[in-house]
Amino acid sequence: AELRKASKRLTCHKRYKIQKKIREHHRKVRKEAKKRGHKKPKKDPGVPSAAPFKEELLREAEQRKQRLEELKQKQKLNRQKEHEKKRKLEAKKNAAKIKEKAEGKESSGKSKAKTNKLLDKNSKKSFCRELKKVIEASDVVLEVLDARDPMGCRCPQLEQAVTCSGEDKKLVLVLNKIDLVPKENLEKWLNYLKKEFPTVAFKSATLMKDRTMEQVTKRRARVDLSRTTECLGSKCLLKLLQDHGRTQNKAIQVGVVGFPNVGKSSLINSLKGVRACNVGLARGVTKSMQIVHVDKQTKMLDSPSIIADPSNNALALALRSIIDTTEESCSADVLEGVDAILNHCSKQQVMMHYSIPDFRNTEEFLALLAQKRGMLKKGGVPDVENIAKILLCDWTGAKIRYHSQPPGSQRPPPYLTEDKIAKMQECFNLKNLEEENNNTVQALKCPSPASSIIFQSAGMTNGTIEENKVVEEASEWESLETGQEGEEDFTESDDDQDDMEEEEDVREVNQTVSSTLAPALVSLTHDFLFSESEHSTSLSLSLDKTADEDDAYDFNTDYV
Repeated sequence: AELRKASKRLTCHKRYKIQKKIREHHRKVRKEAKKRGHKKPKKDPGVPSAAPFKEELLREAEQRKQRLEELKQKQKLNRQKEHEKKRKLEAKKNAAKIKEKAEGKESSGKSKAKTNKLLDKNSKKSFCRELKKVIEASDVVLEVLDARDPMGCRCPQLEQAVTCSGEDKKLVLVLNKIDLVPKENLEKWLNYLKKEFPTVAFKSATLMKDRTMEQVTKRRARVDLSRTTECLGSKCLLKLLQDHGRTQNKAIQVGVVGFPNVGKSSLINSLKGVRACNVGLARGVTKSMQIVHVDKQTKMLDSPSIIADPSNNALALALRSIIDTTEESCSADVLEGVDAILNHCSKQQVMMHYSIPDFRNTEEFLALLAQKRGMLKKGGVPDVENIAKILLCDWTGAKIRYHSQPPGSQRPPPYLTEDKIAKMQECFNLKNLEEENNNTVQALKCPSPASSIIFQSAGMTNGTIEENKVVEEASEWESLETGQEGEEDFTESDDDQDDMEEEEDVREVNQTVSSTLAPALVSLTHDFLFSESEHSTSLSLSLDKTADEDDAYDFNTDYV
């Protein structure tokens, strides 16, 4: 049996109460209208019989009525045309969908080829390919090292490829981020590294302005830019490269290489004085070789990051590999990396730096840090995964000050013989380089040893330069595939362009109709025999009514 609809009948008590409320509301509205001094609009008396030219006035009024009717008919026709166009477009789209289904195999093959091409730009093999291009094209290779862990930023495979290339290539080490380590530690590292390769102390300038960017306003200049925009060591490095170019009697190409987040692109921007390369906290921002002209005799070649070999220890993979912290699948790698970092640091210094009480393990440390910073999930549960990602970004970025000690004894790697060391150091004025480095260290504002965390380096980090040795991880690029498919969906087809053109035509028709209708309505209203004051009173009353409609009685509520 079918269910009956609910009855709309009310009890008499409720019905009378509603009627009473409505009467009170109307009374209230009338009182407010009286207070404002508004009167009811008078009815149109029409054209009096004694008025001169009565027939002409009536004839004009009829003509205006006819014009309005014609305009309404035109609007109807335009609407019908719009509906027909829409139907045609829908029919075209349906036909296109049917064709796509019929030719699904071919289209899927083409789309896969497109995604593969786009994936190839972001893949590790592409990074290795571009890096090899930079090494082959450059006369001088600058290996950028993080001054906090210089040994961990050195790649033996890269150094061997440059020194054993057989060509007259030079390798220069650049100690970047020197403002994050104590002066004594920096001097020790400079003395250690200069025995193997020419070493330049450098501090990149951050917050570089782009050529298209406007100047920072006074209100936005609250940030202390004295520390961030200052660049040290750029003159020393430029002079070193220019002197080498003069000895070669040609314009030289300088390749800038290194692991992620050591400051390769920032170094080029500092030498150029303008933001020529993209810079970011995310790892792997630079994905292809980029040429920047510093002067007439020097070209800088920006390169993608060196790919860390999976055989490295957990610490090296945490600090030097390209980990996409936005992916959910990498949370285990991030937690493992944070655990490795904490195991290689002084526990008391970490507690002092983060102002956190004693902790038993990494999970407890992350939970305490998340509670302190207010990063909580539902129910007050600490957000351990996100705080681990932030901590990892802080350690690879320029936020945390830590330093590692150089090895006690000088043991050059097996590929670096005395002859090769002498070959790398020739054509450079090492005395001037040492003096410039000393001037840079003296002009630098370094942190005190007490405020810097002592860090135990894990040694050199192995990297993969050969494209054939790279092993791609399928899970790492799944998110990129979905992103590229989404981008393909947003590309405009021919049907979408037809839609846009037809919508523009419809807008033009509506504008023409409104432009012809407006003067006709204005002339019709002005020819009536109402005064301006009466017309204004009627308009104001109608506006008052719409304003008071918000206070109208709600029939759905029960006022018992």
